[in-house]
Amino acid sequence: MSRKNIEKYDLLYDLLRKYVDFWHNNIYYRKVIVYGKENVNYSDHNIFAPNHQNALMDAMAVLCTTKRQPVFLARADIFRKKFIAKILYFLKILPIYRIRDGYSNLKQIDETFEETLRVIKHRNGLVILPEGSHAGFRKLRQLKKGICRIAFMAEEESDFKLDIKIIPVGIEFSHYWLFRQVLTVVYGKPISVSEYYDEYRTNQPQALSDLRDRLASEMKKLMVHIEDEEDYEAIDELRSIINGKYSDSFRFPKLFRDQILIGRLNKLRDKNNGEYRKICDEAIKVKQLAADLHLSYRQLSKKKNPLHWLLLASLFLLLTLPAFLLGAALNILIFEIPKLKTKGLKDVMFTSSLFYGFTLVVSFVLMPLYLALTLIFIKPWWLAITAFLLIPVTGIIAWNWSLLAKRVIGGFRIRRFARRKDEKFADLKTSYLDLTQRISKI
Repeated sequence: MSRKNIEKYDLLYDLLRKYVDFWHNNIYYRKVIVYGKENVNYSDHNIFAPNHQNALMDAMAVLCTTKRQPVFLARADIFRKKFIAKILYFLKILPIYRIRDGYSNLKQIDETFEETLRVIKHRNGLVILPEGSHAGFRKLRQLKKGICRIAFMAEEESDFKLDIKIIPVGIEFSHYWLFRQVLTVVYGKPISVSEYYDEYRTNQPQALSDLRDRLASEMKKLMVHIEDEEDYEAIDELRSIINGKYSDSFRFPKLFRDQILIGRLNKLRDKNNGEYRKICDEAIKVKQLAADLHLSYRQLSKKKNPLHWLLLASLFLLLTLPAFLLGAALNILIFEIPKLKTKGLKDVMFTSSLFYGFTLVVSFVLMPLYLALTLIFIKPWWLAITAFLLIPVTGIIAWNWSLLAKRVIGGFRIRRFARRKDEKFADLKTSYLDLTQRISKI
């Protein structure tokens, strides 16, 4: 696969992608929730427009939840080294040049446009992140006009016969870089560029602005968008305090619950600013106290931590300790080596991208080795294959074991705080209950 035929189907790429999708959707994330699949018609000429907060993982979210072989546009500076460029072309990524990159790149701008036009005509699906750069905030920033300009230029080149659809995409991560989190992807209703043909013919700048504003409006409906910069930390924390327990919900995903919560807080800010300020201040207080006492909101939400449950859970952890040790031993290299590589990053938003990438690469090396060892030491062959397939399962079991251990430790810690009548814990419990009651009233 080269840049010149990037829109063509590639068998090797397809085989690699199957493994990439599996690792992304089943190992790296514990759950991937996708809404709006019915809004994507692969027979259309589609341009996907996702929000951009978590570096390369935003592109992966689209890749691993769509069909066919979409092509991505990325900033041109990462293509400078020929070897890297060849890898990126194989991965179906094209450079996007801008005038400000220098007039020497005008030829490359024309070439990239020709290639994107072929991709659109071939119905692969073109993916453009319209914010232009990533930022670790749950807020849609000002969109660049590039995505609209490409759509109109492609239509103009084809005598306005393509009827390109721009599909807004909302992406939400339960945590930006922790392992085994929940990813939610929402595909919105397509925006038909044909609706703006007449305006584009008479007033191109206005058509570009109107299409961009329409796209931004539709994207905000599909994602967590916190407009209030002054109280961003408080509102972002309230999402976890109030809705954290719904992270795995598929019928009514946390993303939609967060949108409702943020909408009601916005109304409260305008209607009763005094109450709004109390809620924001209380949220920051709860966050700080919970962090100081090493307690999670899920533990705080429990009215009781029964001693008999904690003892039974402790016994279960003790009996299943060998399973934890086995899973940890078999998977420690896959997940611990990447942690060393991601420490000290200048841009922490690349943590998840690099961790996912490194675990994927390390697994490529270790999994064949594990397969060879199981076939050598375990007979018959079908039992060896079964043991091999259980290796990633044991890793997930070990991860769940560690989660249960944290919950049990937290439960004993809460009982100890309550027994000693710890003032800080009493303050936390009172503030938490007061906060949840205030939220329930709105």
